[in-house]
Amino acid sequence: MTDPNFLTYDPQTLAPEAAALLPGLSDADAVVRRIALIELADLEDPDALQPIVAALKHDDSADVRSEAARVLGAWEEPAIVEALCHALIDADREVREAAASSLSALKDVASGAVLCAWIDRPEPFVKAAVLRALRELRVADAFAPALRALAPLADIAARDPDAEIRRAAIGALGFAQADDSVMPVALLQALHDPVWQVREEAATTLGKLRAQSARDALIAALDDDYWQVRLRAARALGQLGDRVAARQLVSLLSHTISNLRKEAALALGELRDPSTAAALREASGDADPDVRKAARIALQQLGQVTR
Repeated sequence: MTDPNFLTYDPQTLAPEAAALLPGLSDADAVVRRIALIELADLEDPDALQPIVAALKHDDSADVRSEAARVLGAWEEPAIVEALCHALIDADREVREAAASSLSALKDVASGAVLCAWIDRPEPFVKAAVLRALRELRVADAFAPALRALAPLADIAARDPDAEIRRAAIGALGFAQADDSVMPVALLQALHDPVWQVREEAATTLGKLRAQSARDALIAALDDDYWQVRLRAARALGQLGDRVAARQLVSLLSHTISNLRKEAALALGELRDPSTAAALREASGDADPDVRKAARIALQQLGQVTR
C-alpha cells in the first residue's frame, strides 16, 4: 500500500469534487488509486494536478505511476514537465515510456527550458526522450546541446541492446541537419534493424530530415515485411520529392491495405509527376473514401481537374 504521508499538498486548496477523490489515492488497492487518478484528471482542474504529480513521484505501483505520467501529458506547467522528466529515470520501463510519450506531445516552447536541463543526462533513454521532445518544439536554445548529444546517440541507435532505446535514439536524430554526413548513415543502418518499430522510426526520421541519400533505401523499404514500415517509407519518399520513386509508389495504389494506398497517393501528390495522373485518376474511384480523397488531392497538386 502507498504511504499516505506522501500527499504533501494541502487538501484544503482543492475543489470539493477533487477533495472527494483524495481517499482513493491512498487506498490499499492500486486499481482504486489508478481510477482515482483518472477521475482527478477528468476534472481538468489545475489545482488537482498536485496529487497526480505526487502519485507519479511516490506511488509504489508502476501501473499507477504510468497512469499519472499519461494523464499529466495534457498539461505543460514547468513543474509538470520537470516531474515527467524525473519519471524518465523511474525504475519501471512502462513508467519511463509513458513519461517519454507525454513529453513528446508538448506544444509550449516554454517547456524547452526545463527539457534542456536534462539533455546531458548519462542515461541513453533520457537523452533520446528529451531530444525527441525538443525536436518537436524546435527550441532554438536546444540546438547546441542537441548537437553534442547526436554523435553518441548515433552509436546508441546502432548498438544498444534495448530496442526501445534504439527507437528513441533514432527519433532524436531528427535534430540533425539534413546535410549532416553522420546521421543519415546511422538512420540507413536502422532501416535494417531486426525490430520493425525501429525501422519505422528510421523511415520517419529520414523523411523529416529530407535526406536525399536515403532515396534508394526508402524505396527498398516499401517491400518491408511490416506495412507500418512501408507506410512511413512512402511518406518519407513524398517528403524527399524525388520522382524516381514514382513507379514504386504507384504500385502501392493497388495494395490490399487501404492506409498504404492512401499514403502512396499523398506521396505521389508531393512528387507532382505527370506520368502518375492516370493511376491517380483510377485511385480516385477507390472503395475507401480516404483513398479517394487522397487521390483527388494528389491530382490537384498535379494540376489535374477533379470532380
